[in-house]
Amino acid sequence: MEKIIDSKRSKVPADSSGSNDSNENCGLTVMFDGSCPLCRREVGVYRNLAPLEPIRWLDVSDKQNNMAPGEKRADYLARFHVRTANGELLSGAKAFVALWSSLPGWRWLGRFGQLPGMTPVLECLYRGFLHVRPSMQRLARRLDASPAPTEKSSRPPLDKASRPAKTDAGPSKWP
Repeated sequence: MEKIIDSKRSKVPADSSGSNDSNENCGLTVMFDGSCPLCRREVGVYRNLAPLEPIRWLDVSDKQNNMAPGEKRADYLARFHVRTANGELLSGAKAFVALWSSLPGWRWLGRFGQLPGMTPVLECLYRGFLHVRPSMQRLARRLDASPAPTEKSSRPPLDKASRPAKTDAGPSKWP
């Protein structure tokens, strides 16, 4: 049984049982890697929007979510996937175009991706991103783990009395 995370503002609520057997109540099922800090951030942006059609958010990194027979979790973790209401499984750029087409503020990009020849270009860009994704994930994890900067500075601010005196030796750095 799959654990489904419902879109916050879906027009039609997803099946509360968590089952993904029926797609008739759900427009898209977005399958994302919840263990990836980049993916979590991006999905967080999308989830705060009011989609045209209901969207189910499925974290495929969660081991409690069972994969369908013949499907491998590693395949879903390696690339972005969307399952359409009619059951078609889309991956990579096609999946993004399908998702963007149903989100306000992103529809223009979905339309752009549907122009003749654009999806293959976006797919090439996505594949390029997949090569740098591990480095970006490491950086994002480090940033997530680093403490928040403090407001205190190690140097006290300079006031007028502590500024160097102006001399005729040249222009001063101070106003």
